[in-house]
Amino acid sequence: MPLQRRLPKRGFTNIFRKELVVINIRDLQRFEKDSVVDKAVLMGAGLLGRNSFGVKLLGQGSIEYPLVLKVDKCSKSAREKLEAVGGKVELT
Repeated sequence: MPLQRRLPKRGFTNIFRKELVVINIRDLQRFEKDSVVDKAVLMGAGLLGRNSFGVKLLGQGSIEYPLVLKVDKCSKSAREKLEAVGGKVELT
């Protein structure tokens, strides 16, 4: 039997895949009240790396004060938690 039929298949790896960095609501406690948080601010805080494609906000945790966030994607629960305290989410 030929070698290619004896070896298992390995699957497909997309070399053009764009991974998003996940940021939770609890990670935003380090920023000041009413500040604007975008990719540059997140990179300065050490939450984002240089090679990250985008940012997705998830709703794990809580926040007590409003922020203005500029992210690529946002979950429904994260948006509700941020808007409940008077914050705002802008999708870029």
